[in-house]
Amino acid sequence: MSAKRVYINDVTARDGFQIEKAWIPTDDKITLIDALSATGLAKIEATSFTSPKAIPNLADAGEVMTGITRAPDVDYVALIPNEKGVERALSVGTDELNFVMSASDSHGRANLRMTADQSLERFARMTEMAGNQARVNASISTAFGCPFEGIVPADRVLEIVARVADMGIDGVTLCDTTGVANPVQVAALCEAVAERHPALDLTLHPHDTRGMGLANALAAWQVGVTRFDAALGGLGGCPYAPGASGNICTEDLVHMFECMGVDTGCDLDALLAASETLPGLIGHDTPGQVVKAGKADRRYPMPQV
Repeated sequence: MSAKRVYINDVTARDGFQIEKAWIPTDDKITLIDALSATGLAKIEATSFTSPKAIPNLADAGEVMTGITRAPDVDYVALIPNEKGVERALSVGTDELNFVMSASDSHGRANLRMTADQSLERFARMTEMAGNQARVNASISTAFGCPFEGIVPADRVLEIVARVADMGIDGVTLCDTTGVANPVQVAALCEAVAERHPALDLTLHPHDTRGMGLANALAAWQVGVTRFDAALGGLGGCPYAPGASGNICTEDLVHMFECMGVDTGCDLDALLAASETLPGLIGHDTPGQVVKAGKADRRYPMPQV
């Protein structure tokens, strides 16, 4: 059954910035996150406690997480690749630890230098380290297809989700890492996960590489998914997945749901204002549509005859 309330997790400051070539100053990251905190988002993925050599633009993870002004109704998330990342994230009071793995062994080796089974073994250790100090979420990359192997069987993804659930992890995110998913596929996998694991918080992480991001989000919502990852301006992409352009656009997703009468809890005008600052911050245009065209209820003056 489709819900009348959805929850948006903005991943701009992590997923959006991780592939930007130019260094984004720490103060600018903090300013953007603080602006996002005032828009009504449910979660903000602020950074990743990964190796600075792997992702130079996130080398200031600790400074960002301690420098932001935290809104009481927002959860602040960090992507965590390993045990050291757990320690660093907990030391600065991160609300939620987002562990990452790949359903595809080829992508896992390229991205994390380990197979899915090896990632799950690490997840168990990391979950034990986290204890009750923070919520834990598991993001499963290439859940709908791999750039190296092609189709990833749904049964394999469901097996991974079952093993994650057995660890006591709070939620799982199904990631369309390279934007290969279609709405029928998304609906079927999301429905299967929700039916088998109703206690897990299920999130969809769509990419718009082939223009199907909003359609896939809608398909997930129609089978009951209420949590979605998105990036302001449609920024981002996976550095280890050829051709994987940006995430679904936060303000476009909110605009779609608001037009449908679905409550997002977000101030769309505030999101658009934040999105307008991105080109000056990153040095290039963004693919978001609503920030360029205006909201659907925008009215223009009649032309003079």
